[in-house]
Amino acid sequence: MVANQTTAKGKAGKDLAPLPEIPEKRYFSISEAALLCGVKAHVLRYWEQEFPQLSPLKRKGNRRYYQSHDLLLARQIRLLLYGEGYTIHGARERMQGLTHAARQENLEDQTRLELEMADFPGQIRVVGDSRLQYLRAELSALLNLCRHGH
Repeated sequence: MVANQTTAKGKAGKDLAPLPEIPEKRYFSISEAALLCGVKAHVLRYWEQEFPQLSPLKRKGNRRYYQSHDLLLARQIRLLLYGEGYTIHGARERMQGLTHAARQENLEDQTRLELEMADFPGQIRVVGDSRLQYLRAELSALLNLCRHGH
């Protein structure tokens, strides 16, 4: 096992308790996020310092508001640290690698989408922010189809 995959105590990962499903809600307080991620609030605040990808919205009075993607990220960090036994440093490197891979995949998807759209000259050419709106609308329609089984 690689040094970055062991904890300070030298233990490998362990089985983690299952986490509750993330409700369909736009924003979560830090206490809600902590419950949904299986850690305490101070742990989430610490992870924000250690993992630049984890950055919830901050509003009046520095109040944190986590979104679903923040919760998924925190759960991934939890899995790496507590489940797979990574150190903070090792988990940070792993998360950076995953983020880089996701960015690369998004670029490939964007290029593929542009090529597909170019194949249909009669279709509206979607550019910039309107491309995101188009994709969101398409994804929303697909989700509705999946939910309603049509």
